[in-house]
Amino acid sequence: MPESTRDVDPLRYEIMQEQAAVLARLGTALHTALQKLAAFDAVRGAGERPGERDALVGAAGEALWYYVVQREVLGFGVGENLLRELGVPREVRLRMGLNRAPGAP
Repeated sequence: MPESTRDVDPLRYEIMQEQAAVLARLGTALHTALQKLAAFDAVRGAGERPGERDALVGAAGEALWYYVVQREVLGFGVGENLLRELGVPREVRLRMGLNRAPGAP
């Protein structure tokens, strides 16, 4: 039998709200990173200023990583359909993870 809203533990409810808010913020950050990469490619092309483009791909890969981890924590998982719907390019998927600067420990 489903819980009514008055049967929900207030602390659990607040935690769930925060988890949803974090997922929303991470989704926005991912969307923004993907938009910056797309805008760069539209204006400059992939061949120009490769260092700047590489940084944008790395930032998008890191944003994707945070988003995927949060979805997994919440039990939602991430499949190919979601990545396609979000418009995540293959190169960003391959760079998913922490974005370390060259020479960083």
